Amino acid sequence: MGALNIAKVGNPVLRKIADPVEPGRIGSRSFQNFIDDMFETMVQNEGIGLAAPQVSRSEQVVVMACEGEGGFPETVLINPKIVYYSPQVGEMWEGCLSVDNLRGKVTRPSTIRVQYVDRDGVPQDLEASGLYAVCIQHEMDHLVGKLFVDRMTDMSTLTQLAEFDEYWKQEPATVI
Repeated sequence: MGALNIAKVGNPVLRKIADPVEPGRIGSRSFQNFIDDMFETMVQNEGIGLAAPQVSRSEQVVVMACEGEGGFPETVLINPKIVYYSPQVGEMWEGCLSVDNLRGKVTRPSTIRVQYVDRDGVPQDLEASGLYAVCIQHEMDHLVGKLFVDRMTDMSTLTQLAEFDEYWKQEPATVI
């Protein structure tokens, strides 16, 4: 089908709690095509994660992939639930396809454990750390109506992309 339109900050769908996906729909051609379209949209927009509310579907679906060192494999989370947060936290620059041209530092648990159903309808239990854990938490925030700016504790780090590139780029940024 192709790339989908990204919902931008201000669109009410980004502030809703997403509905769970009915298990019987997961194997359907239309649902599998939707997952493929989400991946295509994420890649075309140079993101590493995308949640269904970001493409105006209030459903509990997340796609993610990040190639290269420190990256993580292609992942599909359906009806995810985080069941463990480590007490250790880390701060990382985040950005969002729904919040154009902004970056900000967000503190999140360094390691999490998430339970979900994969695109084949198989229950999974995954422990993730580093960028993988950050991406999961960021995307799952979209499923409960939260944006990364809502998680920022120091708004003085909120920066436009051009200024980020000029003044802060030496620190890794995550565009999720």
